Parts: sequence; C-alpha cells; structure tokens
Amino acid sequence: MRVNHPVTQQEYEFPEGATLMSSTDEKSHITYANEAFIRVSGFEAAELIGQPHNLVRHPDMPQEAFRDMWATLKAGMSWTALVKNRRKDGDHYWVRANATPVRRQGRVVGYMSVRTKPTRDEVHEAERLYARIRSGESSHLTFHRGLIVHTGWQRWRSIGQVLPLSWRLRLALFGVVGVALVAAHAIGLDQQGLLQLAAVMITGTVLKTWLLEKQIVQPLKQVLAQAQAVAAGQAGENLHFNRVDEIGMLMRAVNQSGLNLRSLVDDVGGQVMGVRQASEEITRGNQDLSERTEVATAQLQETASSMTQMTQTVRASTSDATSASSLANQASQAASQGGEVVARVVSTMDEISQSSRRIADIIGVIDGITFQTNILALNAAVEAARAGEQGRGFAVVAGEVRNLAQRSAESAKEIKHLIQSSVERVDAGATLVNDAGQAMEQIVQKVREVTALIEKISTASGEQISGIEQVNNAVTSLDDATQQNARMVQESTEAARALQERANRLADAIRVFKASA
Repeated sequence: MRVNHPVTQQEYEFPEGATLMSSTDEKSHITYANEAFIRVSGFEAAELIGQPHNLVRHPDMPQEAFRDMWATLKAGMSWTALVKNRRKDGDHYWVRANATPVRRQGRVVGYMSVRTKPTRDEVHEAERLYARIRSGESSHLTFHRGLIVHTGWQRWRSIGQVLPLSWRLRLALFGVVGVALVAAHAIGLDQQGLLQLAAVMITGTVLKTWLLEKQIVQPLKQVLAQAQAVAAGQAGENLHFNRVDEIGMLMRAVNQSGLNLRSLVDDVGGQVMGVRQASEEITRGNQDLSERTEVATAQLQETASSMTQMTQTVRASTSDATSASSLANQASQAASQGGEVVARVVSTMDEISQSSRRIADIIGVIDGITFQTNILALNAAVEAARAGEQGRGFAVVAGEVRNLAQRSAESAKEIKHLIQSSVERVDAGATLVNDAGQAMEQIVQKVREVTALIEKISTASGEQISGIEQVNNAVTSLDDATQQNARMVQESTEAARALQERANRLADAIRVFKASA
C-alpha cells in the first residue's frame, strides 16, 4: 500500500455543494479530474493526469477499506464509503466516495468516482471507527461493500445490513410457518395433523417463495443491474416490465434516468464539439491576426524610425534654411549698402563731370584772355615800332607779353585737351558706375527675392516639421494601438486556448458518461 507523506492533520474544508469527480483507466491511473477535485486536492491538473489514483490516499485510511473497494468494484458493483484523502500540502479532507466501474461493450474499461461532502457527525464516527480498525482494537469489524459490519460471533449484529432480499423473504415466510405450527400444537392438533399442516404450509411457502422470487426479487435484480449500468455510463438494456406497480414504475424511472442522461450527454457532446471547433477557428484566426499584427507592428516601428530620421533631417534642413535666411538677410543688407555706396559714387562722378565742364569753361575764358593779350601785344609792338628808339623797351616788353600769351595759350590748349580727356573718362566712368548701380539694384532685388524665398522655405520647413511631428505622433499612437491590439489578440488567443482546453476537459468528462452499446 502506498504511503503518502507528510501529513499535517489539518482538515481542509471545501464548499458544501461541491462535487469532486475523477475517472481512471482499468489500472487505476487518473484519466480525468474536474476542477473541483483539482482545486480541493491541491495538485495541478498535469500532476494528476496519468498518475495512480492512490496519489491522494491518506495514511490514516485502513487498508481493509481499499481491499473491500477493489473487491466490490471487481465484482461489478458500486462502492460507497467515507474516505479521508490527503492534499498535496499534507492537509486532509473527508469525502463520501461513490465509486463505480465503467463498462463499454460489456467490458470494464475504467472506474469513476464521485465525491460529496459528508456531515460532521459522519466524519467523527468514521474517524473513531477507522482509528479502532487501524489499532486492532476492533478485530470483529470489517468493511463489506463500503459498510462497516461485524464479523465472527458478532456477525448476527450486521445481518440486517448484508442479508439478501430473497433470504429476508424466505425467513419471513418460514417464520410464519413456524408460528402457525406452534399455534396448531397449542390448540391440541395431533401429530398427524401437525405433519399434514406442516407439509401443506411448507409447500405453500416454497410456492410463495418462488412467486416472490419471480415477481419481486428477480425484477429488483434487473432494476439494480439497469441502475448500475446507468451509473456506469452505459445505455443499458431496453427493459420494460409489463406492470405498473412500484417495481414497474421504478424500472420506468431508472430507464427514464438513463434516457435523460443519454440525451443530456449527446446534446452536451454535440455542443462541446461545436465549442471545440469554434475555439479552434478562433485560435487559428487569432494566430493569423497575431502574425499580421506583428508584421504591422514591425512596419510601424520601421515607419516610426524613418519618421524620426526624417524629422531630424528636416530639422537640420530647417536649421540650415534659417542660417541661409540669416545670411541672405545679411547679404541683402550688404547689397543694399553697396547699392547706396554706388549711388553715392554715381552722384560724385556726376559732380566731378560737372566740375570738369566748368574747368573747361574756365579754360575757354583763359584762352580768350590769352588771345586778346596776344592781340594787345601785337598792337603794342606796332606802336613801339612807330615810336622808334623810344619804343624799343616797350617793344621788348610787348614781345615778352606776346611770348607769355602764346605759352599761356599753349598751356591752356594742353589743359583743355587734358580736361576734355578727363571729362570723357569721367563720363565713361559715370556710365560704368551708373551701369554698376543698376546692376547693384538688380542684385539687391534678386537677393531680396532669394531672401524671401529662403524665408518661405524656412516657414515651409517649420510647417513640415509640425506636420511630420503630427504624423510621427499619429504613427506612435497607431503603434501603441497596434501593440495594445497585439496584447488583446494574445489575450484573446489565450482565452480561446483556455476555452478549447475547457472544451477538451468537458469532452473528457462527457466521454466518461458517453452511452455505448
């Protein structure tokens, strides 16, 4: 016998209406356990499935109880008794265990056990009796099909618990015969009469016993077999008694229970298959959606990364555009200042040209004066010649004056030539400066246009940054939503898997009750 340790002797209380169910194969390895049994046992489902059922056996349980259980189950009958089970942590819990063999096509393929919570009085009584049996104090007590009965010379005390119904009827009838014979003897019936009466009554009793066996015991055995078949999850034989007394109605009730169970199992089984298929489709759909979501998430992350790089690039472009705008403004200001300087140069060249013309006019005046001076010198020379010796000195002066006038005329002519050349050059320079001024005005205008264009580019870049940031925020929000969607898809997948697992467990539970021929 397997001994499980440790034990704490601490009782675990489970809810009053809980039903703990498990099933095993023919070698008593667990094939199914419902949620209530898993929760109360303290084990995980994976720790129970495939393990021997004595995994939950408590060492305080008498070995005789399990020997009786297996003897009863091997005989094809149900077994019911109070059992103390051990939890994984060493605590214990009391159950009323109802075990029955599961048959398929007339062969035992496993065992099913359904447990409920006993009353406290039943638990206290079981603890007392089990302790006495373990200690050997009550050697006259043993288990019989789940009941504790007396043995040895005290067996008569349990006769009412184990005596078959047929013998109960026989004893009752033969008791009546004995009473009748005693009464006949008491009233003075002779021996011959007593023998005749005894023969008649014994014959009648045998006939009555056969009749009761046929009308009551045999039908009740059939009802019992049908009830055990229903309890084992089989459809059972389609038996109907042609009678409507208590036994006939009992068979109808048992048959109806089997039909109800079969209908319920078939209906639930069909629904389970629908749930299983739906959960499988949901799982496949969620997996496909999860893959698509992962691809979308990766693409969004790449897009977000590209948007970040684009934002940085546009920011750099905006910064460059701002710098270019500042430089363009400075160039525009410098060009404007250059234009003003050129304008002043043009004005100065005009003034120089005007001054040169005035100098030319003055040279003309000087040339006229020189001409008149030369004429006067000629006149003075003529007059000096007329004067003879007296005018010789005057003639010398007049000659010098004429020479001076001639040199002045020549100098004036050279100056005039130089002035004319300077005026021509000043005019040419003024023309060039004027052209330069116009060119500078065009340059200033172009620089202003470039400055305005760069300002527009800078403004557009700023708006582009704002738009990119909004798009980036939208992509980030979409990425968050996609990741949240991925989490929800994962949760939905887990829920679908859990639903599928529950459907599988429910199918396993239905399989225990599945009716078969």
